[in-house]
Amino acid sequence: MLISVTRSGGFTGVEKAREVDTTVRPDAAQWEGLARRVVEPATADGFHYRITVDDHVIDLDESALTRDQRELISAVLAEGA
Repeated sequence: MLISVTRSGGFTGVEKAREVDTTVRPDAAQWEGLARRVVEPATADGFHYRITVDDHVIDLDESALTRDQRELISAVLAEGA
């Protein structure tokens, strides 16, 4: 399994990207278990959202929403066309 993480933003705006290939690791099972828990939906029957604001896109699971995200989602779903 190949796991990649990219971080961007922050004060300097420097992007950092790293990856781990679990096929060559003795602790592959732990890495792969963690990665599966991260990418699989936390709530199988819950809602999932994609919010797009101009050219910014985020995908969110219902269980991870902030108060502001919930407010925006509710407002757009109620008032949007």
